[in-house]
Amino acid sequence: MPIFGLGTWKSDPEKVEQAVITALEAGYRMIDCAAAYGNEKSVGEAFKKVFSEGKIKREEVFVISKLWNTNHAKEHVEPALRQTLKDLQLDYLDLYLVHFPVSFKHQGIPMKEMIPRDEKGDIEWGGVPMAETWAGMEEVHHKGLAKAIGVCNYHLTGLIDLMASAKVKPAVNQVETHPYLSRQDLVRECKKFGIQVMAYSPLGSSASGDKGPMKDFRIEEIAKYNGKNPGQVILRWLTQRGIIVIPKSENPDRIKGNIQIANFRLSDEEMKKIDELNRNEEMSGISEMWKYPIFE
Repeated sequence: MPIFGLGTWKSDPEKVEQAVITALEAGYRMIDCAAAYGNEKSVGEAFKKVFSEGKIKREEVFVISKLWNTNHAKEHVEPALRQTLKDLQLDYLDLYLVHFPVSFKHQGIPMKEMIPRDEKGDIEWGGVPMAETWAGMEEVHHKGLAKAIGVCNYHLTGLIDLMASAKVKPAVNQVETHPYLSRQDLVRECKKFGIQVMAYSPLGSSASGDKGPMKDFRIEEIAKYNGKNPGQVILRWLTQRGIIVIPKSENPDRIKGNIQIANFRLSDEEMKKIDELNRNEEMSGISEMWKYPIFE
């Protein structure tokens, strides 16, 4: 699995096709997708174009997607994955992840509503135990539809509970992490279990504006000293910790610039300075989206 990829969360369906093409042409070899992002058909068009040209082969690109919360019942996992494969115009995924450790009421495939709510506006929960969902994930893995399987947004207690019944250990835990949410403890424990941590929203979030780590004067100082921009410094800080990064962008220059982090290394002192910026502050807006503080 590459250490660096392109994220597609919040990418405009009308822009993400070109963003994926730009990334692959710039040397990216991993694309992170999800059914819930609502843009997998556009990503699929990018794959179709790039792979048909023959310059880049399918087996050279690590493709990730995710099972949405409305399809957690064991019998819904494979149909949901097959829908994703149809949209992405692929025969298999390199990695399939359980998007969140909670289930919603089934909405059919493709989904009708991302977050089903009752007449009062409350979330309609699905009540499917994680062990059942994971059994479905193991089935699609054994069938070769997903070369590897993992989870997203899992804290340590959830991982321990999952592994108690899992026959196949999750390969990856994809979580929000950046300088203001360093998750040092979770990263350390995942390493002990042999689970790879992958960072979404690694630069904070575009919604954070001037309040995000990209605008932190301490990161700006480190960037200036190294002749890099703040985003490159943050991505280097994460990858030096052994964390895979999937920054999202639709801007061609930003896409090409983000990946240029191999030609410098942060000193131990610089790494420590960034470590000390942690606030345990979520910036992706996940909690606001749910309207419930269900993720600590």
